[in-house]
Amino acid sequence: MWQHFFKDYFHFTKKERSGILILLAVVIVLILLPLVYPYFLKTETYDHREFEQEIARLKIDSSSKSNFKNYDSDYYNDYSLPDKKYLAKAEVFLFDPNTASESDWIRLGVKEKTAKTILKYISKGGKFYQPEDIKKIWGLRPSDVERLLPYVSIKSERKSYLKYEEKDHSKNTFFEKTIHEVDINLADTSAFIALPGIGSKLSQRIIAFREKLGGFYSIEQVGETYFLPDSTFQKIKPYLVLNNSGIKRININNASVDEMKSHPYIKYNLANAIFQYRNQHGNFSSVESLKKIMIVTEEVFTKVAPYLTVE
Repeated sequence: MWQHFFKDYFHFTKKERSGILILLAVVIVLILLPLVYPYFLKTETYDHREFEQEIARLKIDSSSKSNFKNYDSDYYNDYSLPDKKYLAKAEVFLFDPNTASESDWIRLGVKEKTAKTILKYISKGGKFYQPEDIKKIWGLRPSDVERLLPYVSIKSERKSYLKYEEKDHSKNTFFEKTIHEVDINLADTSAFIALPGIGSKLSQRIIAFREKLGGFYSIEQVGETYFLPDSTFQKIKPYLVLNNSGIKRININNASVDEMKSHPYIKYNLANAIFQYRNQHGNFSSVESLKKIMIVTEEVFTKVAPYLTVE
């Protein structure tokens, strides 16, 4: 039994033995490769002597800077420290930084270069409005600001803003424009355009809406115009009048569904309900008879009634 077991599971052909040996060889190579890989890399060496020499040279240059006599004093000066050359001759007196001359600034202990900067700022329209504004002067040390601040005397300099009420509106065409009343059922596009906030597009929309309705019976209806902002409607409302109440009406006793639903206030379901009720019960005796139709609420009736007739 055991002989058959070993024979079945541990007996290999020549090809299988060769494959196993090759596989073992590959596994051993992969295991050993990380160990021998570093020996095949060439390590580069760097010479740091040149870098160290440059550092040493910089240290020498830095330590010897104090030995130079012909350098630009403005370049090496520490601006946080007062300049003894100027402070020795400095005076203090009341001055207006908006009118002080170059010699005045120098007398105050300000460097000539800084004084020229201030005068250049003034010449280009710059102004000092309060004593603390001298803190913004480029090149003026904090110690100079503290020393000079008590002596700054600025004449009243205020930025003048013209108040709206003080503006001259005499040349403004808007204020000269006289707005006339507009009859909403008779006015053309030019009459509507004359109203504030109404352009050619809005005027055309108002008239198109009026035509679809068959005329306005209320000024409030103008506010229902497509894309007319309520703010604009409220602005023009005082100029709108309704002197002509001639309205085109629809005869509900003979109008078709298509004729009725073409009206902006009558949807298909209402037009169809009127048509079906008329077919079942005969002609309407009055417009009030519409209230017998279930979907005709008081609100709907009030809105559409002015545009309906039975004659």
